[in-house]
Amino acid sequence: MTNSFKKSIASGLLFLLTMLAGQDLYTIETEDIRIIYYDKEHEFVVNHLARCAENALTYHKELFNYNPDEKVTILLHDFNDYGGGGTSTIPWNFILLGMEPMDYVYETQPSNERMNWLMNHEMVHVVATDKGNKSDHLARKAFSGKVSPTDENPISMVYAYMTNPRRWSPRWYHEGIAVFLETWMAGGAGRVMGGYDEMMFRTMVKDSVYFYDFVGIESEGTTIDFQIGQVSYLYGTRFVNYLATQYSPGKLMSWFTRTDSSQRYFSKQFQEVYGTNLDHEWATWIQFEKEFQNKNLSLIREYPVTQSRPISKMALGSVSKSFYRAENNQILSAILYPGSMAQIAGINIQTGTIDKLSAVPTPALYYVTSLAWDGDNTLFYTTDNSRGWRDINALNISTGKTRELLKDFRTGDLTFNRSDKSLWGVQHHNGYSRIVRVPPPYNEGYIVLSLDYGTDLVDIEISPDGEFVIGALLEISGNQNLVKIEMEDLLNGYMVPEILFDFDNSSPASFTFSNDGQYIYGSSYYTGVSNIVRYDFINEEMEWITNAETGFFRPIPVSTDSLIVFEFTGEGFLPVMIANQTTEDVNAVDYLGMKIVDKYPELKDWMLGSPAAIDLDGKTTYSGKYDPKKNLKLASLIPVIEGYKNKIAFGVKFNIADPLSLHDLNITMSYTPNSEPDEQFHITAGYSYWDWKFSAAYNGADFYDLFGPTKSSRKGHSVGLDYNKVLINNPPQKMNFTAGLKMYGGLETVPDFQNESVKEGFTKYYNFSLKLNYSQLRKTLGAVESERGYKVFGALSGNYADENLFPKMLISGDLGIPMPIEHSSIWIRTSIGKSFIDDSEPLANFYFGGFGNNWVDVGSIERYREHYTFPGLALNDTSIAAYPGGPVFGKILTELALPPLRFKRIGFPSLYGRWLKVSFFGSYLSAGSGGSNQQFMNGGIQVDFKMVMFSTQDVTLSFGTAIARNIKHADEEYSPEFMVSLKIL
Repeated sequence: MTNSFKKSIASGLLFLLTMLAGQDLYTIETEDIRIIYYDKEHEFVVNHLARCAENALTYHKELFNYNPDEKVTILLHDFNDYGGGGTSTIPWNFILLGMEPMDYVYETQPSNERMNWLMNHEMVHVVATDKGNKSDHLARKAFSGKVSPTDENPISMVYAYMTNPRRWSPRWYHEGIAVFLETWMAGGAGRVMGGYDEMMFRTMVKDSVYFYDFVGIESEGTTIDFQIGQVSYLYGTRFVNYLATQYSPGKLMSWFTRTDSSQRYFSKQFQEVYGTNLDHEWATWIQFEKEFQNKNLSLIREYPVTQSRPISKMALGSVSKSFYRAENNQILSAILYPGSMAQIAGINIQTGTIDKLSAVPTPALYYVTSLAWDGDNTLFYTTDNSRGWRDINALNISTGKTRELLKDFRTGDLTFNRSDKSLWGVQHHNGYSRIVRVPPPYNEGYIVLSLDYGTDLVDIEISPDGEFVIGALLEISGNQNLVKIEMEDLLNGYMVPEILFDFDNSSPASFTFSNDGQYIYGSSYYTGVSNIVRYDFINEEMEWITNAETGFFRPIPVSTDSLIVFEFTGEGFLPVMIANQTTEDVNAVDYLGMKIVDKYPELKDWMLGSPAAIDLDGKTTYSGKYDPKKNLKLASLIPVIEGYKNKIAFGVKFNIADPLSLHDLNITMSYTPNSEPDEQFHITAGYSYWDWKFSAAYNGADFYDLFGPTKSSRKGHSVGLDYNKVLINNPPQKMNFTAGLKMYGGLETVPDFQNESVKEGFTKYYNFSLKLNYSQLRKTLGAVESERGYKVFGALSGNYADENLFPKMLISGDLGIPMPIEHSSIWIRTSIGKSFIDDSEPLANFYFGGFGNNWVDVGSIERYREHYTFPGLALNDTSIAAYPGGPVFGKILTELALPPLRFKRIGFPSLYGRWLKVSFFGSYLSAGSGGSNQQFMNGGIQVDFKMVMFSTQDVTLSFGTAIARNIKHADEEYSPEFMVSLKIL
């Protein structure tokens, strides 16, 4: 898994635990699995999930010759509107699983039963990554488990590699084998046999799109392609398919199976198995792919290819369901392409100009948002599409004003009934699909019909007269039919679907009505290529409209002789105009998956048996409430080195936690041989439970004090308690509240400012803090950081010492404005602070100076943005005559962030560059009060070079320089400050 993917698993788990704080948890356990859930209403699927997990794990045990020495913990949740999974194997085997129906748009996901499919897929990650050989198990024994790399002790990355080496492989590697196996475990129903995958590579060949090498996929491909992270799945699956075709599935498994004789690193093991290096074989695959797809293009071209007229000048990346507004010749559509924010747009079909109608703050990949139109002046659309529970909103096309109609209504597949002005959709809740109706004024919705588990209705559309509904009905078997449902039946709470056409395992997608209601137009991969088809209600027959080279989608009837469709290109979906006429000359194309199974028919025997055959009652060892305290165990015990002042400390760190890390205890103990007797021993400890965190330190040491000017180690002791609560998690809106209380004793210097000595008598004091952080930040597809929006931070803190209270207030705010150049922006960052005690007291002052980055660093890369830094001046150094500090300050920083320079390939698999970013900044600081007030200005530049180590771990090398001047004392000389910093983890 890539570092960003690991972070998404961690952040997803953290979000879930925050939402679940205080709730009872339940579990069902066998010898090998532990399923944890939080809602009794989810129990209907838990037993089925447990059987699927046992079934898949048993299969992979035999396939990989795997003997687990721990349980796989599965956390089942319902906090997203679409299902999915994510896996981690450090420190324990863990799967985060969403129970909702999947997102089937463009057939980017298989349609077979989702719990079975997800377990087949995610268990591949668990087994292929966790399986170790003798040396791995020896390291796990030495370190008391699989080590999770932490930024507090980055040397832990070495231990992590020793204990779990295959985890340190790129995402395409992990996803390639998981997709390959999921397909054959389901008897060929999967993405190896998927029309979308075939279409993408056929299009790349037709459009002469650049093929990435296996490093370039992760360094650039997943960031500039409109499909972002899905590129890893697509390339990885395709390369694995190629290897299976050319060299056999058995040899393929030798690459992915860890044995006593196998190499640790994935690329070295490739050379061991295939006798050639990965670069060479990847290039051979690209040539093979071009030849294979050229043959498919030749098959298609045996019949006349449908001619199209492009409407826009560029492909639009991902696109939603769309509509034709005749009064101004516009297509109404939601679009998302690299370098642009997601938006609802009006696209002129004559000029191709794109008018932005509204932003879509939280778009989804591929479909952007669920969109419906009332045929007049209102567009209905959803937000929270990528994560969370969807809201329904309304956009007034004329005024551009939007309003929220239904919060957390969890409904998509929107369609409008023009006969009674009601809005309809499909809601996902507790694992079920439910058809809902929202009548005017659209502030309340009603459940019309709940479908059985495993049955989904997607892409619904209501006839112009409001008499019936059409849509794609997906059965639990994976079979898909285009169906017609009487509206009267739905309103009475039942449905008897009439099958208009059986598409087998191919999805009938985006069917929409002609103006007269005689026809419905849609698309299907029925022949292997996504072509436009239409169903004739009078003659009751399905007719083919197009013979596409790549693929046509989302038809919009314009007239009796013209259709607008979206043609797939190497840069996404392009709106084009085609003729509305039938054809019978359509050829099927070859699927690479079929080539594999034809050559190696033994793959048919890889099909997994039914999970219903699993005797769950006989395997269940416990069922009831989950008690995290009873599941606490030692996760790891590792040696560490730290810095204390200017000396080296040697010690150990151990971590105790339960599988969900509800209880998480970390203790580090170290020893400095050459320190004063009362400063030789060092202990730091942290314990977290739900929203609470306890911390303690005695002569606290820090690894990063070994590398640079900023020191965190302090003589003395401290005990603290923090409470952290997420108040808003509705991207892009986020709000977080933190409260903290800490006691310090035996200090020599102020905890936050290393160069400021503690006043005599103040060696013991208490600190409290209240912090509120709100942000609404957005970035375009392909950006490396936020490009627009704002954030506000407020803090009230105080120190109590020697029977005196020293309260402080700090407020800061950032505003980002995007520039016309793609991925560039200007930021204005301001902060003010005030202490309510005289500045003669050290605890009353604010202090400034320096970049703040160490040579080897942790924390924010762009430290110059923090309120307490001021590059060009010494680090909170009060020894100078006019130091920048005092009880009151105001600071403003202006920053120009230039577009990142991305690299297709610099380096090699275990160390390569991703991008280089340059930022210019300048600041003004006024600090102090009365006659002691000082004013400073500075200007500087920082260059950040993002790299990846061991194929997964982000590393950033930063260079910076700045020069500062005292405005009131212009004759004072300050040498330029230079900064070099390497951030690991």
